[in-house]
Amino acid sequence: MKLTDIKNGNLSAEWAEKGYDLPKFDVEAVKAKTHAEPTWVHFGAGNIFRAFPAAILNDALNSGKYDRGVIVAESFDYEIIDKAYRPYDNLSLLVCLKSTGDIEKKVIASVTESLKADYSFGADWARLVEIFQAPSLQMISFTITEKGYGVAPADLERGLTPVLAMGKVTALLYERFKAGKLPLTVQSMDNCSHNGDKVKAAVFAYASKWVEQGLVPAEFLAYVKDETKITFPWSMIDKITPRPDAKVQKMLADDGFEDNYTIVTEKHTFTAPFVNAEETQYLCIEDHYTNGRPPLELGGVLYCDRETVDKIEKMKVCTCLNPLHTAMSIYGCMLGYTLISAEMADEDLRSFIQKIGYIEAMPVVVDPGVLNPYEFIGAVINRRLPNPFMPDAPQRIATDTSQKLAIRFGETIKAYEARGLDKSNLVLIPLVLAGYARYLKGIDDNGQPFEISPDPLLAELQAIVAPLKVEAGEQDFSCLKALYSCTDVFGVDLYAVGLGEKIESMAKELFAGPGAVRAALHKYVKAR
Repeated sequence: MKLTDIKNGNLSAEWAEKGYDLPKFDVEAVKAKTHAEPTWVHFGAGNIFRAFPAAILNDALNSGKYDRGVIVAESFDYEIIDKAYRPYDNLSLLVCLKSTGDIEKKVIASVTESLKADYSFGADWARLVEIFQAPSLQMISFTITEKGYGVAPADLERGLTPVLAMGKVTALLYERFKAGKLPLTVQSMDNCSHNGDKVKAAVFAYASKWVEQGLVPAEFLAYVKDETKITFPWSMIDKITPRPDAKVQKMLADDGFEDNYTIVTEKHTFTAPFVNAEETQYLCIEDHYTNGRPPLELGGVLYCDRETVDKIEKMKVCTCLNPLHTAMSIYGCMLGYTLISAEMADEDLRSFIQKIGYIEAMPVVVDPGVLNPYEFIGAVINRRLPNPFMPDAPQRIATDTSQKLAIRFGETIKAYEARGLDKSNLVLIPLVLAGYARYLKGIDDNGQPFEISPDPLLAELQAIVAPLKVEAGEQDFSCLKALYSCTDVFGVDLYAVGLGEKIESMAKELFAGPGAVRAALHKYVKAR
């Protein structure tokens, strides 16, 4: 059983018998139609694209209500195209990993072309120019990570042949401008707040510089700023797509599916002919398009206005998901866990995050109206985090924690202040922040050192807690005032809002030698 069997029409009953969901549409007809009249180009050929946007389109095609595929363009790691797309005629296998331990296997055939987005690949670049000149093109989208939207001064000076992704996209938008100022929507699908504005700022930066340099007419800048022509909607995306997993590879091998190996590129991208991903997913998009759009609602996309997208983002980031992740990462590292799913089998940790979400964060949740916050948290706690197939680690989530605490906990504290709510009801959120001081020592609950995850403020914050020791007995905790009054980290002076002394008292308990973390966690969770 190989993906190329589908291309060649050599499908035996074995595929169905083994539970593989095959395309229900004419793959070659969709490919031909898309080549002639493309509607969607996606930048970023990584695992999240195939597991989510491409899979959504696959569902839309399976419905029989749409007839166009998506063209993927990779602007960074070109080996992905050469090794994970073209050898399989752009087909891939999506393995959906359920918290029950079951898996679903679906062949994704919605990707009709794969291109390397760089001038050095002449034929590919020419094809991209041709696509951008097509009146039928409705949307370009991105899953290139937040870093992909960066603008470097040196790249701005390269003129119309930049090397960064946003420069190349702006160059292609210039081709669309020259073809008749054709309309288009530029849609970020990356997991960052107000993502459309990040794309817009980058495009405007390149267009402005090129006008200044006399390389393009001023009308081009006006074109990309004209919302009747070009739009940059916001979106909220949420789905975990880890690296190819050995357990999944074995399951596929046992089925007789031969394309079950991992591909590692020179740029250290981990990919494969298959993608393993969690079952739960959300993609909410601001419905602001200028030339129509693919009907992705057929695959489950939620279209709404900008305000609603913003509310969904705040619900996820400030109360219903990200704070729970951070709480688990801090305490998971100190308690010696290496898997989030294993933490969820720990009654103290499970109750810890459950009570943070349902009891302490919920009173100030931003309810978007289209997604129920209680149901969202329920999916997180009961399906997503306990999923044994998700090899996610607290050590990964703990990366850059100093950059996350203000939005994930500071916003809740400020909301309590603004609404006049009783902050004495905050017990476990203060315990998270108290645990952060203890985490910064890099000593686990058994008294053994552990490696603290990378963080831009790590050295500075560790210097603050340096006088403290993890041991029983009296010591001077006055240094904690410098930590917990730091608005750059927590988004608020915790002493000024009346929580500093409570957090400091909890921290003293956590520093009281081996076993103190477990003891304090159990005590406060049980009491709450």
